[in-house]
Amino acid sequence: MNTMSQSIPISPVAGGANGPEHEHHDTGETTLFGFWLYLMTDCLLFASVFATYAVLFMNTAGGVNGREIFELNYVLVETAALLLSSITYGFAMIAAHRQQRPATLGWLLVTFALGAVFIGMEINEFHHLIQEGNGPSRSAFLSSFFALVGMHGLHVTAGLVWMAIMMLEVIRRGLGSSTITRLSCLSLFWHFLDIVWVCVFTVVYLMGVL
Repeated sequence: MNTMSQSIPISPVAGGANGPEHEHHDTGETTLFGFWLYLMTDCLLFASVFATYAVLFMNTAGGVNGREIFELNYVLVETAALLLSSITYGFAMIAAHRQQRPATLGWLLVTFALGAVFIGMEINEFHHLIQEGNGPSRSAFLSSFFALVGMHGLHVTAGLVWMAIMMLEVIRRGLGSSTITRLSCLSLFWHFLDIVWVCVFTVVYLMGVL
């Protein structure tokens, strides 16, 4: 009788108050923290290329310098497109947190269009310079210019590809917590690229025309 009456330990219910939802919340925070760590490594990458440009921008090898090739008004339009895209992405995140799928998709589409304008203008600038014989092989200054601006452009292009994938995910899966976490990571990445571009615009273009 004593054996039969022994109590059997009962495991806690998996779906309790601190169950899957709390664990999933922690997973989202861990993902965002990991992405912050990635952005820090990207900061180091850009810092090294900025340092290279700072060393080489005076080495024109008898060729053109920034004052002769930079069109500040053109770059201002390019800059405005990218900075405005950061604002529209913010609106997309507000709509996503409110579970407004059409508004989220609309703002993401506007952000994508502005980013595409930025990349299109940058490609046109590069094409124009190369056509005039001012390609990256012309001088150390131009090599560092193409490396720095081009690396930022590749990051923006990667962001646009990621954004297109996220738009498809929102269409197919809605605005679940995992989707919002991914959108938040992309938001960090996109705003980071805006900050880097402000530095590029200041160091490369503004200082280049002085």
